[in-house]
Amino acid sequence: MIEYLNLFWKYLPMLLNGLKLTLLIALLGISIAIILGIFLCVLSISKNKILEKIASTYITIVRGIPLMILALFLYFGVIKNSMSTNSAAIIILAINASAYMAEIFRAGVQAIDIGQTEAARSLGLSYFQTMRKVIFPQAVKIMIPSLMNQSISSLKDTAILSAITVNELTLTSKVIIARNYRAFELYSYAAIIYLIVIIFLTYLSKRVESKLNYTQR
Repeated sequence: MIEYLNLFWKYLPMLLNGLKLTLLIALLGISIAIILGIFLCVLSISKNKILEKIASTYITIVRGIPLMILALFLYFGVIKNSMSTNSAAIIILAINASAYMAEIFRAGVQAIDIGQTEAARSLGLSYFQTMRKVIFPQAVKIMIPSLMNQSISSLKDTAILSAITVNELTLTSKVIIARNYRAFELYSYAAIIYLIVIIFLTYLSKRVESKLNYTQR
């Protein structure tokens, strides 16, 4: 046990550096995914059949491909050598998460009574103005718990990006293991760090959700 703890403290700085990159990729990827998700949501609920079809096709394809395959295909088949590995990782994570974000936004928007849209349009607001000023502000409270859960899932998905040599927490653990062959210890350290971060984010998500429920009363 003492040796286990000594190894943990020895490699903790390296693991925390990997965690910093993990959190940075997750934060930027999720931020871009939210923007793409809103755009896809607007297209998917549009009365223009072509735009709706484009959005639904994108969402179906991205959600139907495992993130590992998507990452390998996009990085090695499309964007390798055109940008840094970290930038590629952010884009890959954003593309994957955007399809799920779009469905969350769509469900939230469609939960708002259609009368709200009709009233806004009757006042002269355009479709996009109605979405931005009337529908989305009301739908946010409905969507936030699901958005938080998807963000947590995307954070965990960053571990898969080690497949394209992104030096995040998982790959950092692999590099250390290649030097000392202590796989059990290093992977358990990584698991503990992930668990602490996820527990904190889950707690934060529940606090936000409870506060929203309180304000809705």
